[in-house]
Order: sequence, then structure tokens, then C-alpha cells
Amino acid sequence: MSRFSDFSLLPSLVSTLSKQKLTEPTEVQERAIPAMLEGRCVVAVAETGSGKTLAYVLPMLHRLKELENEGSAVSSAGMPRGLVLVPGRELGDQVSRVCKGLTHETRLRVRTVLGGSHKQVAQRNVSGKFEVLVATPGRLVQLMESGELRLDDVRILVLDEADQMIDHGFLPVAQRVLSRCQANIQLAMFSATLPRSLDSVVQQLFVERPLLVRTQGSQHVVPTLKVQNRAVIDGRRFDVLQDVFKEDATTGSLLFANTRKQCDRIADWLSSEGIAHASYRGQMDRSERRASLRRFRSGEVSVLIATDLAGRGLDIDCVDRVINVHLPQDVDNYLHRVGRTARAGRAGLVINLVTERDQPLLEQLKHLR
Repeated sequence: MSRFSDFSLLPSLVSTLSKQKLTEPTEVQERAIPAMLEGRCVVAVAETGSGKTLAYVLPMLHRLKELENEGSAVSSAGMPRGLVLVPGRELGDQVSRVCKGLTHETRLRVRTVLGGSHKQVAQRNVSGKFEVLVATPGRLVQLMESGELRLDDVRILVLDEADQMIDHGFLPVAQRVLSRCQANIQLAMFSATLPRSLDSVVQQLFVERPLLVRTQGSQHVVPTLKVQNRAVIDGRRFDVLQDVFKEDATTGSLLFANTRKQCDRIADWLSSEGIAHASYRGQMDRSERRASLRRFRSGEVSVLIATDLAGRGLDIDCVDRVINVHLPQDVDNYLHRVGRTARAGRAGLVINLVTERDQPLLEQLKHLR
């Protein structure tokens, strides 16, 4: 395997990586970074937890700093040169943290405009000069239309968790954003899955055929992930869950269900068992969801109950175990869920509570390893 120092990255970036004890790239990083450093457009499909964020952040920061070093620094307020579009606020916060963590020596400015924050905060964030913008689509379009944000100088545009954005009718927004950028923009998409809908979008957004980076682990679970299937007899799901928590009640656990009502029933059961927990699902205020994440991340609670809203993009160190209290209906959502653990080479455990109705999905899951 190569090392980050083997790439033609700025010494300041390599130094920062070394201080963070990051020396050897993952597969997606090893394949995507050199291509993006060459200015190529890329579509990267890699398993969750494989380091996709770093795979596009490093070449973006490298290129933007090089422009500055060549005497072409950002000269106008509200005109970024690197733009990362994300489907939701939580992922945006994560991407921003990764970017900022790499700029201590490279000295580039990172700003965010994310849904769920006050419009005045977003306006203030884009009021000065900066190089990198991390944004959600709705808030970005708002600021574009008001004239407070211009994309004329954007050199690199990245669509992160692209499959999720496409599922929510993102194509018109993406086309609108691209129409405001330079014609020769470097475009990249990163995703854990490549559904047919996304393949169609690629054909519509990319002027030239992009380089497809597809890791060996895409559409598979990582080898450090241990999977247990536990049968649910006569619908007695909570009996199985009780056994799981009797075996280990303290491990950081992310519990998945398919609906809000299922989440609420799980929450009621956990309360009756005296197990502290938090919830992360739709029909919750964004501030409530963020508070739940903070409680889980800080260790105040060791259990987070979630729908597939938490299945994509979130990187939470304390998730050692994913429990599918209710299995999803398709393989893609399963991959996103189980990708919340066993990240970046760490070990992780997935426990699936299985009924007879789940057998078709289990047959498909046999081919994931």
C-alpha cells in the first residue's frame, strides 16, 4: 500500500495527516486522490467507513492552496472555490470538522451554510472571504438567489452521499448549481451505493465521462464486521432484545427501526427496562436530533434509537454495535446501517432480529461478504 507522503500533496497537508496518525490511505483514498489531483472528474463508490471524506477533501485543499501560492488568492467575499454539497446538517458538520482539522498548517478558510441553522448565521458565514463552503442544497439556493453567495469562482464541486440526495429529487438543484459555476469545473460524486437512479444522474451532470472508482468492498460489508442473526419467534421481538442487553448492556449501540412508531415502541421498552437512551428520527425538531447525537457521542446514553435517517453519512466513534430491531427492506439501506460500525478498520458487531418475512433479504445478504 502507498503512503500519503507518496502523493504529490502539499507538505503542510502531509504534516497534518502525520500528526493525526494518518499515514496510509484506504483503497478509495489511494485511487481517488491521485485522479483528483490531476484534475479529473470522479465518481467514487465505496463502503461506508472507508474514508470517502478525506478522499475528496485532501485534493480540494491542495488545489485551492496551490492557487493561493501561485499568487491567485481569493479576492472577493461570498465567492468560494471549493464547494461540498451534503444531504443534511449532521453530515455537513462532520465534513466541516474534517476540513478544518486539515487547515491548521495549510491555512484555508472553511464555512458552512446548512439547513436547520438560522438564515442570519448562514448569511454571516458567507459575508467574508473564504475558500471552502460546505452546504445543504436548500440553504445554498437561498443564498444564491439573494445574491449573497456567488459560485462563479468555484473550481471543485463535490456531491457527498450523492445517492441520498438524488433520492430526494436533487437533480434540478444540482443542474442549477452547476449552471452558476465555471464551465470547466472539476466535479466529483461520492456514495456508498450506485443505484440506477444515480447512474442516470451521472450521465446528465457530467460533460465528459468521469473516472469510476469502485472499491472491492463496495456493496459488501467490511471484514472487521461480525454479524449475528437472531430469530424472532411468534413476534416476541423484545424477548430477543432483552437477551442482547443482558449479555452486554454498556456497549455503544445504535438501534434501527423502519418507522417512527416502531422507534417509539422501542423507546418505551427501553424505559421500562431502565436503559437510558436517545432517539434520532423524522418528525423530531432538528435541535432535538442534534441534542440526541450529543448525548450519545458524549456517553451520557449508550443507546441511540434511529430510523434510516441516521443510516447515512454519520460517523460516530462510540458505535460498537448496530442492532437491526426491524430489518430494512433492501440491501442498500442495510449496508448504510451496518456501516455505522466497524469504521476505519475497527471491529464492530451487527445483530439482526430476524422474522420469517426477512428471509428474502437474508438470502441477498449472503452474497455481501
